[in-house]
Amino acid sequence: MSAYLTKSLFQLALSCPAKLFYAGKAAYANRSLEDSFLASLAEGGFQIGALAKCYYPEGEEVDTSNTMEALRQTNLLMQRDEAVIFEAAFSHGSLLVRTDILVKKGNLLELFEVKAKSFTPEKDSFFNKNSSLSSGWKNYLYDVAFQKHVLRQAMPDMEIRAYLVLADKSALCPENGLNQMFRIRRDEREQVRVVVSPKLEPRHLTPSILVKEPADEACEQIYRIGLKLADETLSFDGYVNKLARCVTRDEKIHSSIGSVCRGCEFRATEQELLQGVKCGFRECWTEQLCWTNADFEEPTVLDIWNYRRKDALMAQGRVKLTDVLPEDIPIKPDKRPGLSPGERQWLQVKKVQARDTSPWIDKDGLRAEMSAWRFPLHFIDFETSMAAIPFNKGRRPYEGIAFQFSHHIIEQDGTVRHAGEYLNTLPGVFPNYAFIRELKRQLERDQGSIFRYADHENTFLNIIYQQLLDDTAPPDDRDELCVFIQSITKSSGSSPVQWEGPRNMADMLEMVKRYYYHPATNGSNSIKQVLPAVLGSSAFLQNKYSKPIYGAPSGIPSLNYRNWVWVKQDASGHVMDPYKLLPPMFLDLSTQENELISQDNEIRDGGAALAAYARMQFEEMGDYEREQINTALKKYCELDTLAMVMIYEAWAEMIS
Repeated sequence: MSAYLTKSLFQLALSCPAKLFYAGKAAYANRSLEDSFLASLAEGGFQIGALAKCYYPEGEEVDTSNTMEALRQTNLLMQRDEAVIFEAAFSHGSLLVRTDILVKKGNLLELFEVKAKSFTPEKDSFFNKNSSLSSGWKNYLYDVAFQKHVLRQAMPDMEIRAYLVLADKSALCPENGLNQMFRIRRDEREQVRVVVSPKLEPRHLTPSILVKEPADEACEQIYRIGLKLADETLSFDGYVNKLARCVTRDEKIHSSIGSVCRGCEFRATEQELLQGVKCGFRECWTEQLCWTNADFEEPTVLDIWNYRRKDALMAQGRVKLTDVLPEDIPIKPDKRPGLSPGERQWLQVKKVQARDTSPWIDKDGLRAEMSAWRFPLHFIDFETSMAAIPFNKGRRPYEGIAFQFSHHIIEQDGTVRHAGEYLNTLPGVFPNYAFIRELKRQLERDQGSIFRYADHENTFLNIIYQQLLDDTAPPDDRDELCVFIQSITKSSGSSPVQWEGPRNMADMLEMVKRYYYHPATNGSNSIKQVLPAVLGSSAFLQNKYSKPIYGAPSGIPSLNYRNWVWVKQDASGHVMDPYKLLPPMFLDLSTQENELISQDNEIRDGGAALAAYARMQFEEMGDYEREQINTALKKYCELDTLAMVMIYEAWAEMIS
């Protein structure tokens, strides 16, 4: 356990003060990816941090993880009248911070906190119209406010100004290849190092694609408002000091349970509990609810899909779904076919209360929806990224990059085939135009209906459409590509030109929400939850896919599988999740890291592919490892579109 309250522990306490007690203790399960190599790499944190330092070539780094040595080195550098220090260390009592960039000019200290987040200077603000802090910036501002607070305590005679250093979304990359100037290596201790290319020149950095936004006004507001801890409101100084005392004494701060508990990282799986791993989530709930192990087996209001009154019910002591009443879920009139949001929420509760595990399907609604579809049916899924540092001259930070898609087709006679795919992970290559060109080639052969799962594909096609329009050196076929994009999409709300194409993609997620519900999903509509639920209840799918027909010569054509069996049962006789039949995306990661990727819904739903793409852009790796990751990417993406096919097949059989 740390003897100091650091900025990472301070941030953890803002989400839930009780977490301080569990942090850093090996006995407790910790599902956090906060410090994960993959998460930081995917977000661009390493690259943005290294780029920010390049604007201070005179800077000196305090390159040690030993706290006392870091404080000593910082103190020596601070004795100079002027200095630029990277990772400077400051402590006051039991408070400790390491600053990204610190600039000392006489009696002035400029504190720069670098964040892998975009900011448009003429458009974005840290404040709402009523001068309150914007919710989207609160975590970042509290972070820098804590650092400034510690510096003011440690250096009371200095004037301190605080800034957030962010990627300027309005800036244009000055040169090609800037993205590839920052390579990632891990040393023998598995510590991450960013290696800056010796080819980096001033022309690559001018004009800057980073912006320094003053944060002092926000910090002062944070100090004035104070913070609530348990049932009392404390000054910022009082809040910080109480957290620090609890950290140094290893005391637990008891926090009220609520909707925040749903994302608790200190939650152990059933297997971990059997192995003796402690569960912070269960400890908190047991203390406040006096629950037994049997209580934790029952669904709670945390599981209700898209429900905004969870905290209100839990404050009344009604935590389980069996405690929910019809009047707790208002059902508003909805003219659209199928379930309204309120009706779906109540259906979920009602099935739990009735111990009904059977799926619900609106056959008439689905039948009417399907009657408008034209064969052959096309199912597509994209894998995308947003690079913090642009790939090419003239491009902006965090522009959308579409690097992969998969494409399945169902003919009118029910035959299925994996019809096509696209993957480009070459370092430094902007793939979007080749991506859309190949998608156009595969989809323009007929006028069949096209399906996506969620709005992601429509959003990225709109992004590529705008990139084509904004490009000062567009491809020769720009007009053709734009017409194609318009034909299969609906324009975004912010687009100056509005359209809805004749082949606008149908969203299977919306169909799930309105026409289908399976209790095994526990309220989730993620395709990674819906597919196992559908497979587990569809005799038709079980019969078809329990045979080695996928990728077989006389079976279903596949580009990446051979004689594959998708329906397998575990020791308990339950159908296994198809995604868990695939090998790990990353063979060189620890078992724990791979488990975090596979068990965290947000990471699993596309995040693993994003992390893989980032690794192939910025890590040094051999051809064999690169090919292994490419192969895994193709298999995962193919399963995403096959999942859509299977859901369609199950529905078609149910309503036939």
